Amino acid sequence: RPEVVEAFYYLSVLTGDPIYREWGWEVFQSIEKYCKTKYGYGSLHDVNEPSMKPEDRMESFFLAETLKYLYLLFDPDSEIDILNKHVFNTEAHPFKIFNN
Repeated sequence: RPEVVEAFYYLSVLTGDPIYREWGWEVFQSIEKYCKTKYGYGSLHDVNEPSMKPEDRMESFFLAETLKYLYLLFDPDSEIDILNKHVFNTEAHPFKIFNN
């Protein structure tokens, strides 16, 4: 689910602790290893059974949220500033905060 990677992103920004990037990298590597299909990525019914094949469908939130938060987690030059200038909607789209 994207909420885990979202939490890693927020915690990384708020604390500066590199452990969240390390955990994000582990998530990315696991997605590549266990969820990659011929034409995209599928989900697993049980992550405790790594021999299972991923489903032959990809959830829309995978690209919209999971990969976006992973990208931002590793982008030190991002102009997105969640502490002062931006907020994300429920689909991880950044919106600029307007001040009067």
